[in-house]
Amino acid sequence: MAYSKTEQYDEQVTSGLMQNYRQVLGLLGEDPAREGLEKTPERLAKAMQYLTQGYTLDANAIINSAKFHEQVSEMIVVKDIEIYSMCEHHMLPFIGKAHVAYIPNGWITGLSKIARVVDVYARRLQVQERLTVQIMNAIKETLNPLGVAVVIEAKHLCMMMRGVQKQNSVTTTSAFDGEFHKNSTRSEFLKLISQDLH
Repeated sequence: MAYSKTEQYDEQVTSGLMQNYRQVLGLLGEDPAREGLEKTPERLAKAMQYLTQGYTLDANAIINSAKFHEQVSEMIVVKDIEIYSMCEHHMLPFIGKAHVAYIPNGWITGLSKIARVVDVYARRLQVQERLTVQIMNAIKETLNPLGVAVVIEAKHLCMMMRGVQKQNSVTTTSAFDGEFHKNSTRSEFLKLISQDLH
């Protein structure tokens, strides 16, 4: 049986991007018509739509799709969520991990929804600082928990491939709300995400 892809793209957006990417290739001194580059504008147009699909997704709707009433008030932590995003300044990738925690206040959500919320905001042109706060705010607004914490650690190719060219630098950002403003709660969260418990 033949393999077939099921990905869907907006034809008008694809066409417009392809036209622009052909021009970019020419301006860079390449021949967009040569064999190796002939299909590159289409591939790139589709890749960019995939990498920025977060603009078409609603984080609150994702959480609400699996929102359950539950009388628990202990910290829930989902750590090491892979992040693939693009810096809005140079449109180069930054790659890392997000660690997300919340303390329920009568409502919980499916664990996979936390990872999906991370993707909603990561799949946009971003700065890591904003991404961290957007994830926190989506959980805060939808679940109304007693507290939310988000920590992101990432390597930025705009620092590694160009500019200062620092290969080993890692950027860490954090956002805390509610109970996580307390030193004891925040310390427990930071201890949990730094330990290898499995």
